[in-house]
Amino acid sequence: MICPTCLHDNVPGSDECEKCGQNLTQLDQPIPRDRIERSLMEEKVSALQLRAPFTLRPTATVQEAMRAMLENDLGALMVVDKDGKLLGIFSERDLLIKVAGLHDRFAELPVAQFMTPDPVRATVDDTLAFTLHKMDIGGYRHLPVVEDDRPIGVVSVRDMLKHITRLCRD
Repeated sequence: MICPTCLHDNVPGSDECEKCGQNLTQLDQPIPRDRIERSLMEEKVSALQLRAPFTLRPTATVQEAMRAMLENDLGALMVVDKDGKLLGIFSERDLLIKVAGLHDRFAELPVAQFMTPDPVRATVDDTLAFTLHKMDIGGYRHLPVVEDDRPIGVVSVRDMLKHITRLCRD
């Protein structure tokens, strides 16, 4: 890394210039090497073709949620309060881990009992890399996209893959 003050060529990742002591941490930013990295680092969630979220109330039954997921080909539903604010997310994974084989009469139980409360969320202004990082760290396949705490979309791993595939084709 070249010091902007004295032009000394420092070892990449150095916090300060070996010659003059200039702080170099603000210069140690990743640089995209191709259009995919550039897209992930610079483009926002708004660049994706987000599906509108399918919402339901916490009192909705697991049966109603399962029907909605099957009929609409969804992997996750947003659970909202009466004002439309996000309370939780109910996903295929919630069904498999928290419901299947554990509850005999689960169909009539409320989704609030099995949803993931207060889920990690994204905004339309988050970069794709930041959003993908949130998904990776948390092990999430779906991430609610919110505005004023109300879900306006859902980012899925499939959405990210489609975006990257489109970049590879073009």
